Amino acid sequence: MKRSVIIIGAGFAGLSAAAFMAKAGWHVTVVEKNDTAGGRAAQLVDQGFTFDMGPSWYWMPDVFERFFAQFGRKVSDYYTLTRLDPSYRVYWPEGETDIPADETSLRNLFESMEGGAGARLDSYLREAGHKYRIGMQDLVYKPGRALTEFLDWNVIRNVFRLDIFTSMKKHIARFFRNPRLQQLLEFPILFLGALPANTPALYSLMNYADMRGGTWYPQGGMYAIVRGMQSLAEELGVQFRFGEEAQEIVIREGRARQLRTSKGIYDADAVISGADYQFTESRLLPAAFRSYTDAYWERKILAPSCLLYYVGLNKRLDGLQHHSLFFDVPFAPHAGEIYTNPQWPAEPLFYVSAPSRTDDTVAPAGCENLMFLVPVAAGLSGDTEALRDRYFDAIATRFEERTGLKIRDAIIYRKSFSVSDFVTSYNSFKGNAYGLANTLSQTALLKPSCQSKKVPNLFYTGQLTVPGPGVPPSLISGEVVTKHLLKRFNG
Repeated sequence: MKRSVIIIGAGFAGLSAAAFMAKAGWHVTVVEKNDTAGGRAAQLVDQGFTFDMGPSWYWMPDVFERFFAQFGRKVSDYYTLTRLDPSYRVYWPEGETDIPADETSLRNLFESMEGGAGARLDSYLREAGHKYRIGMQDLVYKPGRALTEFLDWNVIRNVFRLDIFTSMKKHIARFFRNPRLQQLLEFPILFLGALPANTPALYSLMNYADMRGGTWYPQGGMYAIVRGMQSLAEELGVQFRFGEEAQEIVIREGRARQLRTSKGIYDADAVISGADYQFTESRLLPAAFRSYTDAYWERKILAPSCLLYYVGLNKRLDGLQHHSLFFDVPFAPHAGEIYTNPQWPAEPLFYVSAPSRTDDTVAPAGCENLMFLVPVAAGLSGDTEALRDRYFDAIATRFEERTGLKIRDAIIYRKSFSVSDFVTSYNSFKGNAYGLANTLSQTALLKPSCQSKKVPNLFYTGQLTVPGPGVPPSLISGEVVTKHLLKRFNG
């Protein structure tokens, strides 16, 4: 008789875990509170517009290829990728910079901004590539349960080259003095949820992923990945229960025996929670079986939340790029308002995604699809409609000033999403969007464990456990937790 596993949550990590558990011969049921898969990568379809509500950057294509290859499939079996060129555009207080996909053009760009920077970029990316290869081969696919996992000769002999004890800020400054180049290289750290001064230089591997791996777009949007992963899981026999909220993990004789939901009760040999880790512990488990206290969670450094706007225009915006970063105001004050003294920002940096520049299917003919994102501190209250309107007016004004493109008189659709919505829609701890910040004190085995410390057949996956925030890490997280679970069950 097949063993059975219940997976809570159909985000990227839950979908990944479901596929791997089904491949291993288990009977897999995924319970998801929302009506569709995707979690934070949900899709909004309204009035002819199709918006990715969460992730919009497709980096590390090798991780996606590796995932599907383990099931005898290819990415192209499920969706089509287009490499963006330029990868993205950055708007400064004066002027703008396009980041080319071509390596020679990129080197020339760096050289034009700082003498000798072209050659130093080669050295920088060579080091970053080494970190990427070691990181992907020897670090991120480990469950982070014990220090002995990292007593690997390849890791040990490369530990100093990995720059674990140097900050990104110091590491970048060793190579480049131009403030704009420094900011370009620091920007991917925003995805990791920490200041460059507090993030290990190991994560320069993100620059390698950006500048050598490239920025891609799956036709139909990021939700095409969700559809592909759900299709794969269903091909493997996974059963999905949508619109069904987990309410209690039933513990008997010290083990998770059942999951009680809003619609029924499921027996299980094991439970994997891809829901928010803190929510699972505080709301689904009896207090005696929680691995971490409320005080523990309060001490954690969270990655940011977001203030998001999904905007439809009744015209096209010629000259706009698919991805645009607005670094047209100083970063330090905004960073302080996220990490040091959490508050609604006075003058934030922001990001705009315009997938209709690449994909005609995401907006009606002659229209444009825009998503605006403002990083904000997790745990903020008061995200009222009045506050959201005020911020949109401010960033729309800056968008028009920097781009020379008028949008406010062309808006025919607008919807916002922010901190309180992350809590309501995803049971997100303090409304975080990206999980835990990737600081040194919250890396690898210092993250919340992927296996419960008190319930031996309860496991966790997703961005609050190993390896961390982001879409590729979520796919990896599903694989890591299933390998760990299977090892525990199979001895």
